[in-house]
Formats: sequence, structure tokens, C-alpha cells
Amino acid sequence: MMNDIFKKGICFIAGCLGLTFVCPDKALSQNKNGDAIVNMVFTSDVHFGITRKNFRGGTNVPSNIVNTAMVNEINTLPDLTLPNDGGVGAGKNVRWIDYLVEGGDIANRMEVPVQSAAASWAQFSDVYMHKLHITAHNGKKATLLIVPGNHDISNAVGFAKPMNPLADPTSMVQIYNLMLKPKVPMTNAKYDYSKDKINYSRNIKGIHMMFITLWPDSAERIWMQNDLDTVPVNTPVIIFTHDEPPSESKHFTNPVPPHNMTVENRFENLLEEKYKEGIIAAKGEHATDMEQRGLVKFLKEHKNIKAYFHGNSNWNEFYTYTGPDNDVALKVFRVDSPMKGEYSSQDETKLSFLLISLNTKTQTLTVRECLWNTKPFDPKPSVVFGQHSTISLSIE
Repeated sequence: MMNDIFKKGICFIAGCLGLTFVCPDKALSQNKNGDAIVNMVFTSDVHFGITRKNFRGGTNVPSNIVNTAMVNEINTLPDLTLPNDGGVGAGKNVRWIDYLVEGGDIANRMEVPVQSAAASWAQFSDVYMHKLHITAHNGKKATLLIVPGNHDISNAVGFAKPMNPLADPTSMVQIYNLMLKPKVPMTNAKYDYSKDKINYSRNIKGIHMMFITLWPDSAERIWMQNDLDTVPVNTPVIIFTHDEPPSESKHFTNPVPPHNMTVENRFENLLEEKYKEGIIAAKGEHATDMEQRGLVKFLKEHKNIKAYFHGNSNWNEFYTYTGPDNDVALKVFRVDSPMKGEYSSQDETKLSFLLISLNTKTQTLTVRECLWNTKPFDPKPSVVFGQHSTISLSIE
């Protein structure tokens, strides 16, 4: 009893003096939890600038309203108890969120009458930088990590269909400055997508995380190889990007000089790699087999790449990517969109984001679906845990 009083007294005095001091009980609690658990929220395709057909009794609800509602639910995560599902942190309170990862398409493409990328970025900034209140295990505000999506890039480079304005690189420039932190901030006037890709990595307690532009095409893999050359081969690697592993043929560059984008050829010239399988962007199961084989070869050369997170085609799915020839096995996690979910756009009770819990000591990762709108007309917080998947990141 006296020992408890003494410990509390020390903590109280330290607080009054403004000293940085970890109280024994708190230190014990952190050590008991390993202080090795990193919690991350992953969402994607927030698409500021458009409306959602139906949401919580309203019709044509603006994206800033829908995203604010989702952020309000994300803010409740630290008070929730994780399910007893055998995963990382099972049965314990979430307590902290260290990172929020946004998988791209911050600004919807500016096809008339969609607002400018600048207007969309202002709304994104208001919601995700000012209304997000989650904190990391160290008590600091959770770190925001962002990759661009195809809509963000199209706004910067142009599009075959009319846009107003014809180009606005605001979201690309703002992501570039926030994530790469150049000594001289990038400006809209100076931004050149052909040179100014948004590629970066973070070493998080022994796990290497790569954040890349759109999809790991042949050009991106040059950067990735240079980055991985600095990483021990026994260090697990996780990729965050926008496109799914098969990507989309229209995202590649038109192979026919002068490589223009037209409604007829359907190319969007978002990836530097030129499309190999025809002169029109193809559709269907095997539309990017040749391009994927380059990615598969890279994965085989880097067996420490253990997981891949993406948006673009949006619904909750945990699956294994096997490549066009079924000769690779990469764990993949697809996330829903609050605005354009494949299924949640029709049924708002299916709206979800992902909670990633990573035990860096055991190198175990659990991904849990967070259904955040199961009771659309109930004003109380409503996050419900859905599907989950636990994988090992250990290098065999």
C-alpha cells in the first residue's frame, strides 16, 4: 500500500514540475504490452469533391461529411477492446494508434463539374489533420502517411475527358511536401510528375515499410531496389500503394508515339512503364499478365516482402496474390472506400476501414476489418470488428 502511494506521489510531483517521467505503473504496463505493438489505421479512396448517394438518412451527401463521420469513428478506437480472435493484442484495449495510412485518391478527378484538387485538398486537410485526434503510444499525435492515387495523378498530368481546370497538381504537391519534406518545398508551378514521384520508406521497430506511387512498375522497382539495398535480407518488408497487384492496363502509358491519352485508347499515362499487350488499354483477367510477370520476378528476388496493402478497387478483402502463373504467394489486404466502395456504396452498413496491429517482437501482423456504420441512425459510436487475418512476417 505504502509502495503504491509512494509511486503515485512521485508521478504527481513530476507532473507538477513539468518533468518528463514515466511512472512505474505506466512503464510496467507498457512493458507488459511489450511496447512492441504498433497500431495503424489504413483507409483509401476518400475522394473529396464528390457526393455519396445515401448516407445516414441523407442523399447526395458531400465527401467531407462522410469522411468526417468516419474520422469520428476512428477517434473512438483507443477505447475499444479487441476481440478474442487469437490475433495481436486480442482481448486487450487498443489504447493507441501510431499511424494512419491513406492509400490515395484524396481528390477526385476534376471531371466537370467536380471541384478543383485545391478545394478537395483543403477539405482533406481540415478533416484528416484537424479532426483526427488519435495519439500514438508515446502520447504524440498519430503520424499521417499518404500515397497518391490515380485520381490525384490524373489531376496533375491531365486526362482524356474534359477537366476544369485542365490540370491542378495540388494534392500531389501537398503529399510530396508532407511525406518527403524537401528543404525547399515543392510548388504547383515547379511540380513535374515525370521526376517528382512520391516514394519513401519508414523503418518501424525492425519492420521496413515502403510507400510507393500507384503501383510497383518497372520504373518504381528501380527506386524500390535502391531502397531495399539498404535493408538487411532478414528484415520484413511491407508495401503500401494504391493499385492492386494486377493493376489496371489503363494506368500504364500508351505505347504508341506520341503516347497521347484519348477516350478511344483509354490510356491514362499514370505509370511510366509502357503497356506491352496492345495499343488499346485492355480489360479482363489477363490484361496485365506481361507487366505482372516483372513484379513477380521482383517478389521472388526479395522474399522478405511479406505483405501488400492497397485501395483502388474498394472492398474489404484479405487474399493471396499468386501472379498470372500461380508461382508466387504474397499476402494482400484490400480496403474499402467511404465514397466508392464496391459493396458499401450500395449498403452503407458495410462501410469499413482496416486496423493493423503489428507485434514487432514476434513479427506477427493482424489486420482487422472495422465496420464503422453498422447502425446508420444511431448517434453513438458504432465500430464493430468484422473479418480478421493474422500472418507471420518472419523470414523463412
